[in-house]
Amino acid sequence: MYSRVTLFELDPLRFDLEAAVDRFTERVLPDLREQPGYEGVYVLVSPDAKGLVVSFWDSQADADAALHGGFYAAAVERFVTIFSAPPGREGYDVVVADAPALAPG
Repeated sequence: MYSRVTLFELDPLRFDLEAAVDRFTERVLPDLREQPGYEGVYVLVSPDAKGLVVSFWDSQADADAALHGGFYAAAVERFVTIFSAPPGREGYDVVVADAPALAPG
């Protein structure tokens, strides 16, 4: 399993954090679920509008295909007006996974 981590910081003066989470859930998540090799995602946020998206993929090739095939750029474009800085992105091999039994929401 492979994971792609995107670090972000939103501008809370221009956009509500809860509205940004709703935007992700409504506009990005359905398309993300359609990507080949997609295994799941966690979105973590702090009260000061910093956060990260950890997406899980069957392989690095699948994660790279979503990145280079235009999905990632299209997803970031949906948030470009509310970022306080461009998001960062890294990739990691998943070597230990112990997911919680239930995710909120």
